[in-house]
Amino acid sequence: MLDIRTYDAQAGGNVLYKALAHPLAAEAVAALGDRLRRIGPIALFDPSGSAAMLYALHPDFPRPAALFVQDVEAVGQQRLGLPARALLDVAESDAPVLLVTAFDAGRLVDQIRHLLPPHMQVLTLDDVRLPAAMLTNGRRYLDKLNFATNYAFFRDEDGLSTRLVTANYWHSYGARAVRLWLWLFDRQGAPLAQWEQDVPEGPGGIMLDAAEVRQRLRLPPFTGQLFIHAIGVAGHDVVKYALDTYAGDEGRSLSVTHDANAWPSDRYANLPAPREDERVVLWLQNSHAAPIPAGAVSLDRMGAETPVALPMAVGPYATVAVDVADLLPGLHWPAQIEVRTGRHVVRPRYEVTRGGRTRIAHMNVERADLRPDPNIPTLPPTLGRGYLLPFPVLDPARFRSIVQPTPMAERQDTLPLRLDVFDREGRKVAERFLGCLPRNHDVALDMAELGAPEGHAELVYDFRDGGTADGWMHALVRYEDKRSGHVAESSFGAHIFNTAMTYRGEPQSYSGPPPGLSTRLFLRCGDERGHSFAALIYPASGPWHARSQTRLMLHDGSGEVIAERPLKIAQSGSHVVWPHEVFGADLLRQAGPRGYVLIRDGSCRLFGYHGLMNEVGGFSLDHMFGF
Repeated sequence: MLDIRTYDAQAGGNVLYKALAHPLAAEAVAALGDRLRRIGPIALFDPSGSAAMLYALHPDFPRPAALFVQDVEAVGQQRLGLPARALLDVAESDAPVLLVTAFDAGRLVDQIRHLLPPHMQVLTLDDVRLPAAMLTNGRRYLDKLNFATNYAFFRDEDGLSTRLVTANYWHSYGARAVRLWLWLFDRQGAPLAQWEQDVPEGPGGIMLDAAEVRQRLRLPPFTGQLFIHAIGVAGHDVVKYALDTYAGDEGRSLSVTHDANAWPSDRYANLPAPREDERVVLWLQNSHAAPIPAGAVSLDRMGAETPVALPMAVGPYATVAVDVADLLPGLHWPAQIEVRTGRHVVRPRYEVTRGGRTRIAHMNVERADLRPDPNIPTLPPTLGRGYLLPFPVLDPARFRSIVQPTPMAERQDTLPLRLDVFDREGRKVAERFLGCLPRNHDVALDMAELGAPEGHAELVYDFRDGGTADGWMHALVRYEDKRSGHVAESSFGAHIFNTAMTYRGEPQSYSGPPPGLSTRLFLRCGDERGHSFAALIYPASGPWHARSQTRLMLHDGSGEVIAERPLKIAQSGSHVVWPHEVFGADLLRQAGPRGYVLIRDGSCRLFGYHGLMNEVGGFSLDHMFGF
């Protein structure tokens, strides 16, 4: 496992990780390593413990002959296989160069220069900085806004193509002149293309179409990953997007997945085992410049604790298709699979092929830091039903809606759950106690068993048979078109919704402290491949407004609002929005291919799932993103 710190729920992202893992920084680190080898043995001054991250991400970087620290409590500790020595001892070193593992290190170097022997040259991590033109904040290098980056699974090959869509949501936080710096890697991890793209000055739509990129840049067919760096941003340091996958099979295959989450994790969950008539491929994409060693990635049936290692290495930035049946033969749905990636990859995708149709979905981060929270079973009545995981129940005349709870933390050994079912007007029409499920359960409930009408359902904690909880409740939801056989699926986690009382960061807010009691969701418009839709849900942990005060705001590609429509959703109710029905074909044509609908509500927080649907039974669905 890589010795790196990436994301922490309280502290947020580790900017040092992004600074050292950036592909351009990786090139600069390699060049610095070559330079140091030519100079000779190096001494290393590690003032804040950054060296471990540097060497984990770049294991071929030259090792130091001696390591010095400033913190007296760190003296004598083992770092990089060496005993840490006091900085004052650097005067005794005969190394020709001192590497200071810090950015913005000028002042620090000035403070210690008189301690150094006269022969010693000083280099710092400022030698691996990104170019100044790529920095949002040039005065502080490790500002999170300097590293608004992410990856996308990107391809135009074998009849399958991807299209990334989002909006310039940074504009609403005061950003101006935002642009995207993009680097495309092929399946082997080799650089295929590098370019920049301007972003609309206002809150306009953004589109990166793999087929258009391939044609414009005259590229060969490719399957790989696109590195995205947004420059000049404000407010958010995460690049959020929806990624559509289209197939050249006359619209029979269609998928949409969420953004890549930007942070590597030890483990990922909610990978479904294949049905007997399915093939499930895990797309494993190395997020770093160092190879993934053979055996470093493994698959395991959830809860079995008998992982099977991938016997092959994966090169830097390479993309590998892993047929899960090769590692776990005979394992079938509704069994679940856990992927242990050792922090080498950001959120993986998986692709399911069945009956000539394909679908793609994403996995979720399995938390390593969570422990059971003894307070959750006795949360006060002011928090109502507490944590809720809402998901749509699509029209049962056409669709099967199936839910499968998924463990999403390494210490989740029990899942004490109940299912509450609501019609579109918020009336509770059914419930089912699922029990205190073990980690290795294989429960997958078809909502038809409860006679569920079109509307939505919510997973909630229920401790009648005991069990523990940590608030990180997740589920995989699967939808099957009874006519065409096409399937779409998504996974997401629970939150406390729509109460003025707060508990440990809930109700979660996209901006500012909790409670999050407003909505700003992105819905792209449809295109020639299908009509877009959103299944909006108004979940409420306790009593809140009787109806939402929602506005559907149609933006054109430049970000101008060209039409607006009101919508009122009952508390605990739901509504399916079809932009072509709400606004009509003429307004959608005016909005253009980069147009989108902003779903806005200042009175409550809505939760939503979005996708496309066409006339031949192809459809896609994933949870929406907000900002």
